Amino acid sequence: MTSIHSLDIAGLSKTFKGKRGTRVEALNSLTFQVSPGEVFGFLGPNGAGKSTTIKCLMGLIKPTNGAATILGEAAGSVVSRTKIGYLPENPSLYDYLSAEEYLHFVGKAFNMPDSLLTLRSDETLKQLELWDARKRQIRGYSKGMVQRVGLAQALLHDPDLYILDEPMSGLDPIGRALVKNIILDLKKRGKCVFFSTHITDDVEKICDRVGVIVKGSLVAIDKVENILKSGVEGYVVHLQLPEAESGSFAGLEPSRCSGNVSEFYVPCSAFNSFMGAVNTSGREVLLVETKRRDLEDFFLSLVRIRQGS
Repeated sequence: MTSIHSLDIAGLSKTFKGKRGTRVEALNSLTFQVSPGEVFGFLGPNGAGKSTTIKCLMGLIKPTNGAATILGEAAGSVVSRTKIGYLPENPSLYDYLSAEEYLHFVGKAFNMPDSLLTLRSDETLKQLELWDARKRQIRGYSKGMVQRVGLAQALLHDPDLYILDEPMSGLDPIGRALVKNIILDLKKRGKCVFFSTHITDDVEKICDRVGVIVKGSLVAIDKVENILKSGVEGYVVHLQLPEAESGSFAGLEPSRCSGNVSEFYVPCSAFNSFMGAVNTSGREVLLVETKRRDLEDFFLSLVRIRQGS
């Protein structure tokens, strides 16, 4: 029996009419799937097409070509929307309501029973650290608090799929850490999280896979761990050497010396021979650190190639 993907996007394209009759291709034949229990980062620079993709998935705009399904239902259908916890890029809330009142309004839209709605509302407000401000009008909230109310309404009905457009936007470091922990908790509970961002650190720390979109086209998709492994450039080896031998070793000059400890940067191509020389000499290896290209370097290289810079 074939399992149903949480998201299945096939040939999704969107073209807008620009100025003076020009056509702007916002999305170009996007095709990929996201599985249940997966945290998928949709990474791209501003204007790459991330929000356009999400709006197509939510039925807010219609794609020019292609299609998408959400847990087996056509994207944009009433049934598919009930299965999603959605956070838009800029949440627009009824700011004359309190957070507590707003969550009750959202819960009624999902036909949640009163007892469950009260329980979930209280749990979510506490989880997002909004409990103490729950009875204040949203118009008096900071930007970060409004963002957390937006996330709270996405969590409220406990769906199996979350589509979050820039969920860390406007949050301070404490708020960002809170949202990351919530996403990781959703993963532990078998939920699927698809979120867009232009911040590589968010993806590197919490995502299973990442898709990189540039100028409306998907230019890369892979597991985060594979990208990091493929980016290994060399190693920093900490050796304990006699004071009299604090200079070069095995043809390499130390990058730093402190007392009788010397650090050597060893390229991947020279690592085996260097460690062989260390073993032969009987010197003590204190530490070996991997020097790798991080996800930001990978992302920037793809953007530069695509943009021709």
